[in-house]
Amino acid sequence: MRSSTSVLFGVALVAATVSFGAAEAQDVNSAPNGYRVIDNWAQLPPGRAWGMAIGIDIDRDGRSVWVFDRCGAKSCTGSPLAPLQKFDASGKLVASFGAGMFNWPHGLFVDREGNIWVTDGKGEGGKGHVVVKFSPDGKVLMTLGTPGVAGADERHFNAPSDVVVAANGDIFVADGHGEATNARIVKFAKDGTFIKAWGQKGAGPGEFDSPHGLAIDSQGRIFVADRSNDRIQIFDQGGKFLAEWKQFGRPSGIFIDKHDILYAADSQSGQKFNKGFKQGIRIGSVKDGKVTAFIDNAGTTEMPEGVAADDQGNVFAGFTANMTVKKFEKSDRRAAN
Repeated sequence: MRSSTSVLFGVALVAATVSFGAAEAQDVNSAPNGYRVIDNWAQLPPGRAWGMAIGIDIDRDGRSVWVFDRCGAKSCTGSPLAPLQKFDASGKLVASFGAGMFNWPHGLFVDREGNIWVTDGKGEGGKGHVVVKFSPDGKVLMTLGTPGVAGADERHFNAPSDVVVAANGDIFVADGHGEATNARIVKFAKDGTFIKAWGQKGAGPGEFDSPHGLAIDSQGRIFVADRSNDRIQIFDQGGKFLAEWKQFGRPSGIFIDKHDILYAADSQSGQKFNKGFKQGIRIGSVKDGKVTAFIDNAGTTEMPEGVAADDQGNVFAGFTANMTVKKFEKSDRRAAN
């Protein structure tokens, strides 16, 4: 694990130009795109439309894509549709489940064993405010939290936004979605035993304002998309603060691939929030924090909240406002084939 001094960058923001201490300044709105958008990639069943597609992750095979959407609408409450869907590399639907179990789908994570972890961010009708672990075929293996009941202790969540699982099986939950919800990270052992929680509402190191997404790099560091604070915060697995990065914009979703490439989906920057930054997907290495690519608005009015990338480098994005899922393929890939 690197020390905090070796990973902490001095960050200065002037018209979205970011300076990494003594390193070169960088305009993170002008990084090259290098991707072409593929609309209507996923083959939905007849009569099925996307809802708010918030959760995106890649199956353990490195090619198939899992999507957690809000049942063809803005909510799953009262819907008979299954919000969890798996598509193979060609976009064919190969699995779906979770119908009737959720109110407000949000976070999605696929662990090393292929199990599917999701969060439900709203409590209603005896459901919600939980983290649920599924087997790949849809069997419920674990539930964390108390269904339908909000709280801030070891048995309750209040609007959990995301979940990730470390290599040793420890579970980390981003608990809170702004307003009057929680603002903390909660850690559990592999069997669901509570270990600790850290964080509170605020803007200082180790404080959060809508901890909206989570990712883990190859060193085991926890990356938190601290959205309303316009930053990513980095911690060790004990909750020790290591760094904050502002160069990836106002992150709604983050994903780190097998090569330690970070993908951050910025769906809110602009005139209202985080002025000087543009919305889009910023891509860079966790080793130096430099933004190396920027997928812009791709003809949409609002960029995605969910993001993931397969082993081929294709980027998949879940849009809430536009209610769709898009695939972004590297522009030079077809020319090389």
